[in-house]
Amino acid sequence: QVQLVESGGGLVQAGGPLRLSCAASGRTFSSYAMAWFRQAPGEEREFVGVILWGSTNYVDSVKGRFTITRDNARNTMYLQMNSLTPEDTAIYYCAGRMGLTTRSPSEYAYWGQGTQVTVSS
Repeated sequence: QVQLVESGGGLVQAGGPLRLSCAASGRTFSSYAMAWFRQAPGEEREFVGVILWGSTNYVDSVKGRFTITRDNARNTMYLQMNSLTPEDTAIYYCAGRMGLTTRSPSEYAYWGQGTQVTVSS
């Protein structure tokens, strides 16, 4: 079983940065597609971005502002968020799956508990 644990959420002013971390168990982390999703109140869970090896893909609304990286030696994935706006307020989840990337939440078998990101104006 793969376990994922997010951290780094909190309250941040609009325009500011915040970095989220997702620590994963197991020794096959490097070959997993690792993704970030977010869910705002009353909204569906939304794909944010994904990384597999050196390739990344993002939803249009965060391109140029968010960056996903991974440190395979530490089994950790990061989401660096810059220029945050109140529209970015949500619970952020990390997710993992074996194989190729997808934007569909149902295709990810492993999930973290979520971390709250609140952007104030």
